[in-house]
Amino acid sequence: MGFRILPRGVVRVAVEFRVLGEVEVRVDGRRLELGPARQRCVLAALACEAPHMVTVDQLLDRVWGERPPQRARETLYSYLSRLRRALQPAATATGTDGGAGITRRDGGYELTVDPAAVDLHRFRSLGAEARTAVRAGREDEAARLFEEALALWRGEMCPGMDSDWFNARRETAQLERIAAVLDRNDVQLRRGRHAELLSTLPALADSHPLDERLAGQLMLALYRGGRPADALQHYQLLRRRLADELGIDPGPPLQELYQGILVSDPRLAAPPGDTAPKPPTAPATTQPRQLPAPPPLFTGRGSELARLDKLLTPHAKPAGSGVLIAAICGTGGVGKTWLALRWAHDQQELFPDGQLYADLRGFAPSGEPADPHTVLRGFLEALGTDPAALPTEPQGQAALYRSLTADQRVLVVLDNARDSDQVLPLLPGSPSCTVLITSRHQLPGLTASHGVGRLTLDTLDTTEARDLLVRRIGADRLAAEPDAAAELLRHCAGLPLAVGVLAARVTTNPVLTLAGLAAELRDTATRLDALETGEASADVRAVFASSYLALDPDSARVFRRLAQAPAADIALPAAAGLTALPPARLRTLLRRLQAHHLVQEHRPGRFSCHDLLRSYALELARTEGPAGEADAALTRVLDHYAHTAYAADLLLLPHRDRLDPAPTADGAQPEQLATHEAAMAWFTREHPVLTATVEHAVRTGHDAQAWRLARALSTFLARRGRWADVSAVHTTALAAAVRLGDTAARAESHRTLAWACTETGRYAEAHEQLAHALALSEADGDLRSAAHTHLAAGWLYEREEDRAAALRHDQRAVDLFTSLDDLPGRARALNAVAWDHTGLGDHAAAVRHCRQALAIQRELNDERGQAATWDTLGCAHHQLGDHTAAVDCYEHSLDLNRALGHRYNEAETLVHLSRTHRATGATEAAARALREALAIHLDIDAPATEVDEVRALLRELDGPTA
Repeated sequence: MGFRILPRGVVRVAVEFRVLGEVEVRVDGRRLELGPARQRCVLAALACEAPHMVTVDQLLDRVWGERPPQRARETLYSYLSRLRRALQPAATATGTDGGAGITRRDGGYELTVDPAAVDLHRFRSLGAEARTAVRAGREDEAARLFEEALALWRGEMCPGMDSDWFNARRETAQLERIAAVLDRNDVQLRRGRHAELLSTLPALADSHPLDERLAGQLMLALYRGGRPADALQHYQLLRRRLADELGIDPGPPLQELYQGILVSDPRLAAPPGDTAPKPPTAPATTQPRQLPAPPPLFTGRGSELARLDKLLTPHAKPAGSGVLIAAICGTGGVGKTWLALRWAHDQQELFPDGQLYADLRGFAPSGEPADPHTVLRGFLEALGTDPAALPTEPQGQAALYRSLTADQRVLVVLDNARDSDQVLPLLPGSPSCTVLITSRHQLPGLTASHGVGRLTLDTLDTTEARDLLVRRIGADRLAAEPDAAAELLRHCAGLPLAVGVLAARVTTNPVLTLAGLAAELRDTATRLDALETGEASADVRAVFASSYLALDPDSARVFRRLAQAPAADIALPAAAGLTALPPARLRTLLRRLQAHHLVQEHRPGRFSCHDLLRSYALELARTEGPAGEADAALTRVLDHYAHTAYAADLLLLPHRDRLDPAPTADGAQPEQLATHEAAMAWFTREHPVLTATVEHAVRTGHDAQAWRLARALSTFLARRGRWADVSAVHTTALAAAVRLGDTAARAESHRTLAWACTETGRYAEAHEQLAHALALSEADGDLRSAAHTHLAAGWLYEREEDRAAALRHDQRAVDLFTSLDDLPGRARALNAVAWDHTGLGDHAAAVRHCRQALAIQRELNDERGQAATWDTLGCAHHQLGDHTAAVDCYEHSLDLNRALGHRYNEAETLVHLSRTHRATGATEAAARALREALAIHLDIDAPATEVDEVRALLRELDGPTA
């Protein structure tokens, strides 16, 4: 990327990508034309990540969110192509190979550009340089860098770009901007530039009325500017706002500033030079060393330790910004205390004046939480205070505590805090001190009042969990039983406490094998029994119980009910059906569970919990609450999925045979989907859950819901080419249909299994399945089922290239559907007959049958049927040599398949289209169609034979291969 050095050393880029304001690109000051708003949105999404790759799926999500339009992927590719052309002047201006442009990578795209050319990244880089200058005492340089960074902002980041991703990035960038403004203000105050700040600080304080740091800056600037009364008045205004809106008082730093202004403290005067005034020190009489021993077998957590370094390194904040506080939050047993102690011991040299430690027992398996005032008295004694001289009132003790720690570099570790109220009395007032808290609660009150840096601790990854087990029981023991060790770790799901309990059981019982222990863990009903040692501190169930007992009754009930979810996670609408609660009330209760780290919102609107926590919740569901409550909850959620899926399937395939309506359990709350696009989006989000739900429904004796759900899934899974999933759910559904004694359901599952076998080349199995289906249909006198089976047999024989047999079965299907006056079925069968005639060389007959099918499908508005018939008609015209008509037919088919999300058929039609282009000599168009087909095949994991066929066709064209 080309740069220019301007006067006073300010760097400007020859090519500028701007997102801090309206999105634009300038080359030597000239603005490039970037096209419509959505196209600029694509560029902005790439620029914000430059120079890193963004996948196609990420771009679709960032540009359109959860409601992409029809043919969104094709539209995205068109935008990218136009942007490449628009950015040509940027590539030329750099004078470097590749230049500033959009580059295709494996799986995505990247904006190839020096990050300094993007104003967002340059803003962040300048801010980091400025803060480095602050730490080095170079205040003038820091001020200049902050001003240059803030000058890059020309308005709101990417205005008008409304997706979850852009909204989140916009909010983050705005927070970074405010942080830079505040840091700049501190620098200017230390340089004595308070008069300059008074032109902007009042308006800024009005727009952030609860920001204590900003209020302090304004008060100090007003005081130094000869307006002490205005400074005191602003403090009173802030105090009232904090009391009314948050129920808290201003923090100690702001209170001390207020007192200083009241008495005209000389330390508040503007500095004569670059050195900021420092408050008087009050040395502690004792240097306490209260940290417990470091964890001897600590494993992993490198990134978490690095994060704590950033949050808690002394002087990481500008002077006057308050005590450094960080909270390690997470579920019970995840290793919060070990992480806190490891960091505290590693950083002892940073705290020469002592380390204070207290176990606040906020979630102890037994006993009451510690009284913070009792803990405070212990801290005062550790700091050298004579117990007989301790103030009797808590306020006096807190004041003495702040005095003893003032200007002392002391670390305070508050372990296992229950809530913010338990922590607040134990916070020192001096910015020289550092506080590290651990809690199972998110402590939102403390975050709001003190700006606490929070680290949410997750479970160990597979490698870290295995390393921990190796350190506990030895590598030889794991090597002797590798499969059992892998199973143990899988059941522990990365929870350090669970790994430790299993290791303790193995090392204290020499006859216990890893295989024996793994066998104990397989049964979810008794899994937690294997994870206890007889001591509350090393008992996974007891640790979970202490979190559960801290819940209010409504939250506890939701926690128990969520365990009934049939899959690993659940969306809010399904959870509303599961719990029989209104969504708004449920979301409130879910937030409470999140605050206690009993539930995770791992994606917006989707909730899950740790596997062992779920086992504990299942125990509670069986033992607590009214009789039958758990079964009723499971029935509701299965009905939610089955009824929503059935309605969504009819939106995808409106002319599919209808089922008799099934009753819905009270409170099930099926989702109301109105459009084909909404149905596809719902299936896309939910299909992993739905496939798991089919299995869960069968395991729990709900065969009817299992079969109906499997049937409703078939259309979507086929359109996505997920034939393995089709086989899996219908194998399960077939067993359910047998138990139900439902002959029609059995025949349909056999037929669907045959379909999956046909599409994956397992022709012998497909014949067996269709023979079963036809026998059941004929025995039951079900002509419609028999017609569908003949149609499936025709396709199977077509794939085997026995076109005469295919024609016999497809013609039989036409006759049966005609006798039933089933127009959608007759049209499908006519299209199949047309395809058979194409294979047999009677292309004129094929055209006639296609025209008959299309006439019916247009009358019915059957888009799925039309898509298939247009493809067949295209093949017939191709064989007749009418290539223009063939291309037109294929384009019709592609448009419909893309709108329907039928990716498998889209790829098939693209291959047909490529052959017609090749026949006309349009080799580049043929190669382009094949590349699109190959990308789809790879994306949907199509059979290897079909992938190889497309690659072979590409090689024949001497085009690029994937």
